Amino acid sequence: MTSVPGPVDPAATPRTGVGAHLFQLVRTTMPPLHPAGRPVVGTALGAALGARWLLRRVGLRRTAGVVGRVGLTASLATAAFFRAPLRVTPVGTDLVVAPADGVVSLIEEAAPPPELGLDPTPRTRVSIFLSVFDVHVQRIPIDGVVTRVAYRPGKFLSADLDKASEVNERNSLLIDTTHGEPVVVTQIAGLVARRIVNDVQAGSPVMAGRTYGLIRFGSRVDTYLPPGSTVRVLRGQRTIGGETVIAQLGPLP
Repeated sequence: MTSVPGPVDPAATPRTGVGAHLFQLVRTTMPPLHPAGRPVVGTALGAALGARWLLRRVGLRRTAGVVGRVGLTASLATAAFFRAPLRVTPVGTDLVVAPADGVVSLIEEAAPPPELGLDPTPRTRVSIFLSVFDVHVQRIPIDGVVTRVAYRPGKFLSADLDKASEVNERNSLLIDTTHGEPVVVTQIAGLVARRIVNDVQAGSPVMAGRTYGLIRFGSRVDTYLPPGSTVRVLRGQRTIGGETVIAQLGPLP
């Protein structure tokens, strides 16, 4: 015998107010901050509020207002730079996804970073250039295990130059995949960038699309593909980190 639900008691139904609804909309629209950006944003906001309070205390109210507005704008801009939006990563152990938001600046054959100790035979390298307006968190390009992390100090040339991959400061990950051939992803500092953040260590299992690091301000991320991989992006194409498929291991079916 099928039971028929009775009438719903309006008093027992939770009500969502306009304020709660707006809060939920903002929460789902505004991406969270990367942990490395929280102290930077907090410091910028604290400095702005402190300067405003001090200026008001000494009677410079107009100056305090200007400083407060400039400081708030700078804090919001800093928060936007450190945003880490949620992404939906395509499923497939043979898919290599973009490790960063940006523009594909180069697709060429190049030897992997020598500090990783790999065979120097050139392999396909896909370079993604990030402007100061792009999301600057980096994402793991493929499922696997990080077997080596190698940092190398260097110069701070503009990241869109070809030689930036060889001479700029960088941090590389060697990721062993289930397909037997490793994938290399390299964070490269740019003209303004002075800080590379890497949150994974050798021996760590990783999943495609998960955030693992950050480069502060304009920069570049290189992905070195195993031999026989099929590139699925074009030079000049814009990528979405963790979502855009940049290559497939092996030939297309």
